[in-house]
Amino acid sequence: MFRSLRRALCAGAAALLLPLGVGAHTAHAAAVPGAGHWHTSGRQILDAAGQPVRIAGINWFGFETANHVVHGLWSRDYKSMIDQMKSLGYNTIRLPYSDDIFKPSTVPNSIDFSSGKNADLQGLSSLQVMDKLVAYAGQDGLKVILDRHRPDSGGQSALWYTAAVPESTWIADLKALAARYQGQDTVIGIDLHNEPHDPACWGCGDTATDWRLAAERAGDAVLSVNPDLLIFVEGVQTYGGVSGWWGGNLMGVAQYPVRLDVANRVVYSAHDYATSVAQQPWFSDPAFPANMPGVWDRYWGYIFKQNIAPVWVGEFGTTLASTVDQKWLAALVSYLRPTSTYGGDSFHWTFWSWNPNSGDTGGILKDDWTTVDTVKDGYLASVKAPLFPGTGTGGGGGGGGGGGSTAGCSASYTVSSDWGSGFNAEVKVTNTGTSAISSWKVTWTWSGSQQVTNMWNASYTQSGSTVTAVNASHNGAIAVGGSADFGFGGAPGGGGVPSVTCTAA
Repeated sequence: MFRSLRRALCAGAAALLLPLGVGAHTAHAAAVPGAGHWHTSGRQILDAAGQPVRIAGINWFGFETANHVVHGLWSRDYKSMIDQMKSLGYNTIRLPYSDDIFKPSTVPNSIDFSSGKNADLQGLSSLQVMDKLVAYAGQDGLKVILDRHRPDSGGQSALWYTAAVPESTWIADLKALAARYQGQDTVIGIDLHNEPHDPACWGCGDTATDWRLAAERAGDAVLSVNPDLLIFVEGVQTYGGVSGWWGGNLMGVAQYPVRLDVANRVVYSAHDYATSVAQQPWFSDPAFPANMPGVWDRYWGYIFKQNIAPVWVGEFGTTLASTVDQKWLAALVSYLRPTSTYGGDSFHWTFWSWNPNSGDTGGILKDDWTTVDTVKDGYLASVKAPLFPGTGTGGGGGGGGGGGSTAGCSASYTVSSDWGSGFNAEVKVTNTGTSAISSWKVTWTWSGSQQVTNMWNASYTQSGSTVTAVNASHNGAIAVGGSADFGFGGAPGGGGVPSVTCTAA
């Protein structure tokens, strides 16, 4: 609801089938579900082998804006951000886009290519950049959901079409995406249109406004090109005189389910927000937050609980500035069902958003596009789920030095923020040798009881108070005199800066 407020500021079965754990930070080998193309069975999503999977991910927006590409590339390399998502335990990326990216005249902008950042994106179209993101996410073991967010970059639309972007264009572009990623199981499905709202209806029978009928037309068109995709169908705003969040009202599914030509492909999607987006009557209910499960049951939770179909909360977010919002998020996370108890027999989700520049929610990243909001991220720990089998090694490259040359590196450790119960730190690795290096390892020992809680742009092990961090696949190669950075969160507070050692190869 009131979604014009939020977008870019810068231009019954138990889970006995599934070995899912909480907050996985590395992909487990063959035991991890997720291989191949996915389908639905009752309220669960299953992989090609019939194992339940759980979507536990993040929204990374920008393709739908006038930048025509994900935001933040003006600050960082795209691979480093995907690696950071992986390190935090997110297993899926929802990528919003507008139909503008299909226009030959569209050129992505606001990408920083300095110091080697985003080097392989230079000269590419928006769709070609999307290809790069999908490929790297797949290598990292993440899945991608493509979200038709807007007809054009100018703003959100109530219906799936406008005078400038008719239904025929919407469907043609959906089919083009389906064909583009045919055979690539990193892309698991398409969210047909973001947040239909009044005058959109569900089951009213008017082809001009009945979103359920439009979703059937579009879903069948997508599956005619690529029958392996999941079709994600959001709700509307009002059904039977009862209103809620834009896209968040799925009450009509009980009487009017979405019927597609290919069975077991529909996943229903709801959006739900807190008071930082808009007020709703349930926030002022004296029973709040105990009333919230009943609200969610009514609007969309019943679909899961009655085993009708899987339910994916494609967007939910908050600034967490108010006590009401904090209680709301804690209640919603509990309602989504902890992975450790239910595994893949759970609601699916992608949090809004990765980006810090979402005006009424903020993001998992803070305004520097690097530091993690560990409080916000911490709320999601119980519903995170393991990564999926990757499609290969990550990017990066670079070779070692020639004969007679020496490899060497140094590392500097800086505490960027410390709030007593936790801290964030950055480490800069510099090649001090006489040859290029292809990998590096940094080690330090804390004098206190600190533990790493998450790390990005590197992987780590910790034994007692000693931490060893090893480069990610994309930043191991450093030219002579060059540098690479990684960061991490820890707890409790940072205390003194330890001495660090660096070894290179």
